[in-house]
Amino acid sequence: MTDRKPIESWLTDMDGVLMHEGVPIPGADAFIKKLRESGKPFLVLTNNSIYTARDLHARLIRIGLEVPVENIWTSALATAKFLDGQHPGGTAYVIGEAGLTTALHDVGYVMTDHDPEFVILGETRTYSFEALTKAIRLIDNGARFIATNPDNTGPSPQGALPATGSVAALITKATGKEPYFVGKPNPLMMRTGLNVIGAHSETSAMIGDRMDTDVLAGLEAGMQTFLVLTGLTTAGDIERYPYRPTEVADSIADLVHLV
Repeated sequence: MTDRKPIESWLTDMDGVLMHEGVPIPGADAFIKKLRESGKPFLVLTNNSIYTARDLHARLIRIGLEVPVENIWTSALATAKFLDGQHPGGTAYVIGEAGLTTALHDVGYVMTDHDPEFVILGETRTYSFEALTKAIRLIDNGARFIATNPDNTGPSPQGALPATGSVAALITKATGKEPYFVGKPNPLMMRTGLNVIGAHSETSAMIGDRMDTDVLAGLEAGMQTFLVLTGLTTAGDIERYPYRPTEVADSIADLVHLV
């Protein structure tokens, strides 16, 4: 096996790694505290595009996890950065919440339903038939289709909720056009995040609770990967995949000593 370089920067998923249904996972506070004390670059990632980094910072503070705003990286921020690099100062029809609209506004995008260059689909708890119909017609008329993340469902206390991937599939069925998904497992989200903190993939690690998004994205971005078993994946699930994480841990508490 190739010798691994020391880990100099860390990326970690949020839900299932640091918290579960709004409750911090034991050891998460110690991991974040040690990261901050070490001075190593790090990012907390989420595919959820609903909230701004400032919103998430406040939510994490409430459960005892002190993550600075600049250390939070969402699929909405990654989408805005991608579009700013590809097509600066563009126009878009946006279905989503403040996390997405704020990120796009901050990079100079104009949001409009009049002949936009892009239709951008993000997460919302209030998908409306009218908005989806408008998106379908705009894509039919030539707007390019972008989606923040491919997650088909999201969690709630009552059970699963339809998420961006499911709604994107509806639009694709109606238009015949597949979206470009920016969020995990697209390694683009990881690479843009690494660029934001000035880190390099060969000396970075990704911690996640899902093989199909976190581990896959970290692997394809060239990072070491750590799978924790406090979220959606069990030890028995790992063998179903044709790739493996660098290491498997019961929880993030078992990784504190690596920082």
